Amino acid sequence: MESQEREQIPLLTPYKMGNFHLSHRIVLTPMSRFRSYNSLPQSHAILYYSQRATKGGFLIAEATAISRAAQGFRDVPGIWSKEHIEAWKPIVDAVHAKGGIFFCQLWHPGRASDQSFEPSAGNSPVSSTDRPCSFAESNGEVLFEFPPPRRLKAEEIPVIVDDFRVAARNAMEAGFDGVEIHGANGYLIDQFLKDQVNDRTDEYGGSLEKRCRFALEVVETVANEIGGERVGIRLSPFSNHMESEDSSPEALGVFMANSLNKYGILYCHMVESRTEVTQEKSSECLVPMRQAFNATFIAAGGYERENGNDAIAQERADLIGYGRLFLANPDLPKRFELDARLNKYKRESFYTSDPVVGYTDYPFLKKTD
Repeated sequence: MESQEREQIPLLTPYKMGNFHLSHRIVLTPMSRFRSYNSLPQSHAILYYSQRATKGGFLIAEATAISRAAQGFRDVPGIWSKEHIEAWKPIVDAVHAKGGIFFCQLWHPGRASDQSFEPSAGNSPVSSTDRPCSFAESNGEVLFEFPPPRRLKAEEIPVIVDDFRVAARNAMEAGFDGVEIHGANGYLIDQFLKDQVNDRTDEYGGSLEKRCRFALEVVETVANEIGGERVGIRLSPFSNHMESEDSSPEALGVFMANSLNKYGILYCHMVESRTEVTQEKSSECLVPMRQAFNATFIAAGGYERENGNDAIAQERADLIGYGRLFLANPDLPKRFELDARLNKYKRESFYTSDPVVGYTDYPFLKKTD
């Protein structure tokens, strides 16, 4: 495709994100895939991430546990030890060798945590609340009931904030270009943000300002540690994933977007309302957050080629995050450029432990396609 024609595709236009020069607007979003045996990233992740790396492309690694206590699922990667740092290095190097920009997503699952595989299985997961939750499919089918959590004491919260700080420092030592704080999808930070979960009456609960305190303390601490120009955050105010819902999602999203500005962070990565984003309809639900936030704004959640292009063209986002489509199409930017046929993702292999199947075996475009 001629460069002039390529420039007419909004998703394929260049963008300057802080100090990073991106060649296109298509972002690989974090996707947990349970293939980091015993919490250590494996050699097959080198192939997985490098397959999806392009020169000037932006990739965000899967949710990565900030501490032993935050490893809520079997075979998710960690970043709390020297061993984890060394395991991540060749993966980061492989992405950089392709010219990609690579961030590590820092994660604590809170009450959405299956700790049955841990030696200390008797310990309860922690949360803003002591109410348990379950994981259900969109059709309402409950797949997993998590054990009841223990409500964090106010004096324990700074310890977890510091775990985020150390994890961010470790990520930089592993060679990552920056970190994304996971504040979405019903995990620990989101459990503090949402008023249908956070039932506290102390300085971390009640009013909108108090519910956002923990998240903003993490942002400030991490930004002070590695520099705000290397920090992003993912938020999902409209989501009810893991039974984390808010009664005023727009107010929550706008308050967080405004509050983040004072820390000078690189980007805000916001998840659309699932009920609004379809291939036929462009969602407007994130526009108030987009207008409130001063730096790079990433929108994600059910986007395809057409509505992703529309969102960029209409300046409703600077970048668009793709998960399942990028999993199934390691050359997604090229396919979008050519408007080529897309591979279909295989949901049944999302969370298997196989190092190849449903992970690195999705085919690239052939010349005959």
